[in-house]
Amino acid sequence: MFRFANPDFLYLLLILPLLVGLFLYANYKHRQRIRKYGDPALLKELMPTISKYRPDVKFWLTFAAIGLIILMLARPQFGSKMETVKRSGVEAVIALDISNSMLAEDVTPSRLEKAKKLISRLVDTFNNDKVGLIVFAGEAFTQLPITSDYISAKMFLESINPSLITTQGTDVGAAIRLGMKSFTPNEGVGRAIIVITDGENHEGGALEAAKEAAEKNMQVFILGIGSPDGSPIPVERGSNDFRRDKDGNVIVTRLNEQMCQEIAKAGNGLYIRVDNSNSAEKILNNEISKLAKEDVESQVFTEFDEQFQALAWLVLILLVIEMLILERKNPLFKNVRLFK
Repeated sequence: MFRFANPDFLYLLLILPLLVGLFLYANYKHRQRIRKYGDPALLKELMPTISKYRPDVKFWLTFAAIGLIILMLARPQFGSKMETVKRSGVEAVIALDISNSMLAEDVTPSRLEKAKKLISRLVDTFNNDKVGLIVFAGEAFTQLPITSDYISAKMFLESINPSLITTQGTDVGAAIRLGMKSFTPNEGVGRAIIVITDGENHEGGALEAAKEAAEKNMQVFILGIGSPDGSPIPVERGSNDFRRDKDGNVIVTRLNEQMCQEIAKAGNGLYIRVDNSNSAEKILNNEISKLAKEDVESQVFTEFDEQFQALAWLVLILLVIEMLILERKNPLFKNVRLFK
């Protein structure tokens, strides 16, 4: 396994394009100054010791050395030893409603964006836990299989939008049933299915699915997001143009709290209302912390070998070559055409 021990130093790589830009600009100004003195071809004959290419070669050698030095600071490492370790944690499968009604803005900035931020902060609190992502509307599919790779979880989360599923609706039952199939076979570990939805256009079958999950010691938590009073659905985020039905009437979407509460009760879980505060997040964290935790075996790298030594030798070689290349041609090697 390859990694950087100090990845923050990689941000220094952003200075490399700036160096290239400055170099190209300096060359442009240099050519402009030469043209002021006369014809470039004639001036070249008058200055036979001036090399056209050597300054460029020296720059790119220095450029490469700087890039390698930045990589050295980030401390590249290769995993050299893998061990099986036991960690104590829970497993949580998060099912996110991505139907069009989740674009309503009765919570800030929208139901969907609020839900994604809540999930992101929830993942940040995980330690030795496993998380999976399911998206659903009129049907459900797995966005990310259950994993302890929180970076990938947050990356997949960012790409979620309603266009992933064309079948509209809110099939909570399908999401719960898929969630039940998503856990690892480890026994004794606490399992939670966390459904985030506005509960509108409910397809049916959710109560039966929640009861089945509870019988398998999986708790179903329902996070209801939105307002029971209803809100129109913008065609585009922040716009005053709203979605309309076939008769031209503005569609108003409402949080179905009663349905959410019934499903959570059937799933031996809890219904939590999501609003513009962070109260729902705190309640959910507290409930997850109560779940039974069991030692789970994981394959991890426990030793890493530093690789900066190889980069250091490359930097040294590049700098020595850069020093040996003179900007002017050496008359002793006038017949050698390298970097002429």
